[in-house]
Amino acid sequence: MLHDPLANALSQILNNQRGGKRECVVRPISTIITQVIEILHAKGYLGSWKTVPSLKGSTMALNLLGTINNCGAIKPRYSVKRDGFEKFEKRYLPAKDFGVLIVSTPKGLMTHQEAKEKGLGGSLIAYCY
Repeated sequence: MLHDPLANALSQILNNQRGGKRECVVRPISTIITQVIEILHAKGYLGSWKTVPSLKGSTMALNLLGTINNCGAIKPRYSVKRDGFEKFEKRYLPAKDFGVLIVSTPKGLMTHQEAKEKGLGGSLIAYCY
């Protein structure tokens, strides 16, 4: 039974990456998982991806680039004010300006750098470096 599909998807990506595989199939997929994967793709952590529809639900086929050291979902989902990202950067990322925190803001999902630039706060969703 899946309690957190995002955490399962990120751990499946990380396990396939550490196992030396070049492809990963994520199932089930949701809007949040798709948006997180789009952000990771835009930041250069994942290669191309495509959604494959099937009778039991859609799956997502990802090409792995080998650039992920660690990634995961942040549980519990901490609320962060627009000037409070530094504390969580120290907690989840290994160094300053290395890696991304993915934040759910009123303007949608974005990285913590984009949220800082726009002056937005939100809930922490995931991290990757």
